[in-house]
Amino acid sequence: MQAYTVEQVAEMLSIGRDKVYYLLRTGQLKSIKIGKLRRITDQHLAAFVASLESMDEA
Repeated sequence: MQAYTVEQVAEMLSIGRDKVYYLLRTGQLKSIKIGKLRRITDQHLAAFVASLESMDEA
């Protein structure tokens, strides 16, 4: 399993850091906390992208 920082995810998705925090805050993107650090796993990222694809098909 791979875990990414908010900044890494923002770069991967070509969106801003604030947008990633918004997605986390609204529950659209899941994450884990390790102490004070927030990390987004590859499974969280895959689930988020899959949810976008299913919304696109609807």
